[in-house]
Amino acid sequence: MHSFRNLSLILALCATGAVQADDIQVAVAANFTAPMKEIAAAFEQETGHRVKAAYGATGKFYAQIKNGAPFEALLSADDTTPAKLVAEGAAVKDTQFTYAVGTLVLWSAKPDFVDGEGKVLADGDFQKVAIANPKTTPYGAATLEVLTGMGLLDAVQPKFVTGENIAQTFQFVSTGNAELGFVALSQVMKDGKIAEGSAWIVPGKLHEPIRQDAVVLEPGKDKPAVVALMDYLKGERAQTIIRAFGYEI
Repeated sequence: MHSFRNLSLILALCATGAVQADDIQVAVAANFTAPMKEIAAAFEQETGHRVKAAYGATGKFYAQIKNGAPFEALLSADDTTPAKLVAEGAAVKDTQFTYAVGTLVLWSAKPDFVDGEGKVLADGDFQKVAIANPKTTPYGAATLEVLTGMGLLDAVQPKFVTGENIAQTFQFVSTGNAELGFVALSQVMKDGKIAEGSAWIVPGKLHEPIRQDAVVLEPGKDKPAVVALMDYLKGERAQTIIRAFGYEI
């Protein structure tokens, strides 16, 4: 009888653990792919919850969420999309916060091709420059701001190769389809430095801050695992990872 009771207790504890561990469906901005993979792995190790992340353009995620996609949280590439979803009743009020501030970089896979001040843009010694779609991505919008402020938009625009998101934009440059391009610093940084090629880290004063906000979506409003992930993003371990990829907090 005593052994039966002990077995019952063990089974009850196992069942409780199974209930506590949960899957989380998260839509994540493409520029945040690398840090999110590290954060998700650490979060899963510490909590037992599993992060099932989809990576892509924030504008496309907005359309999917409005069409009923079962995402429970959004890590946006901007701060306007989460606010819009809250206003439209698709996201939970008072859950929006800035998890990172993005950094724009002009990068080439070729060593010594991009100088440290971006003068290569004025020299014009290139055929193609990749940019993210400025209508759907904040990094693309920031790129137009920078080029306009430098007085180079008219000269450079005919050489644009436009990616539908920042991941595709990076791919254009990394494969050589464009000699250089404006991408997210997180895509080319490793261990606190540019991993390869050459780059100009664009000063933040040349464009509006790229504030990237997270928000809990309606399908995740009553889910403790989602709240746990949002809290984890604000914690020390996640913020250390975020800074290592060139973001500000």
